[in-house]
Amino acid sequence: MTVWDRPEPPTRPLPLDRERIVAAAIALADEGGLEAVSLRKVAARLDAGPMRLYRYISTKEELFDLMVDEVQAEILPEEQPGDWREALRTLAHRTRQAALRHEWLADLLGGRPALGPNGLAVTEATLAALDGLADIDTVMRAVETVSAYFIGAIRREIANLRAERVTGLSKHDWQRAHGPHVTKMLATGRFPALAKAVHDGTDVDAETSFATGLDWVLDAVAARLTRRPPTTGAPR
Repeated sequence: MTVWDRPEPPTRPLPLDRERIVAAAIALADEGGLEAVSLRKVAARLDAGPMRLYRYISTKEELFDLMVDEVQAEILPEEQPGDWREALRTLAHRTRQAALRHEWLADLLGGRPALGPNGLAVTEATLAALDGLADIDTVMRAVETVSAYFIGAIRREIANLRAERVTGLSKHDWQRAHGPHVTKMLATGRFPALAKAVHDGTDVDAETSFATGLDWVLDAVAARLTRRPPTTGAPR
């Protein structure tokens, strides 16, 4: 029986339920990442005995599943987007915004699908926007392709934010600190393509980079969705 199907035990003697447990776990993760979350620490925040939590949640993995589903409610669009492109764009941007509020989410994105009620609702809204545009396999590959892009982009952005905190260096501070080494290496002439990118490329912020890459991926998906299947049979 999954955590979604298992009934909650009585709340006595101390009022307790999965909602309060998950809220406490999310607060801990927001403060210190997933490594700050354990059933013992959640119990301490709720002023409850750790063994009581095991009546509601069997493992830390179940707790993570519940945390992800709670954040999926922030990703779920407030209203059904007008077309498939807007639906996938909304999914990507709302997922990024949720990850910036809850950086630990980046560590749990991808992998097996989210089966909680909010996760299923997000998937339903996304697939419904593409319903009838192509066969279901093509639709699924389209969603997977866009998801693969924005999950990778989100993880890269979060990794950069964490690196800034660990090193105390902003992106531009880090570039300045490593500038002499990069300049020396480029001067060898061994990396002409990289030199062109460094000297001529435009530096953009993370949000612009995310939106631009997303539009390119959506363009590619659009080309696939509008491609007509080849005709069969001999020409007349």
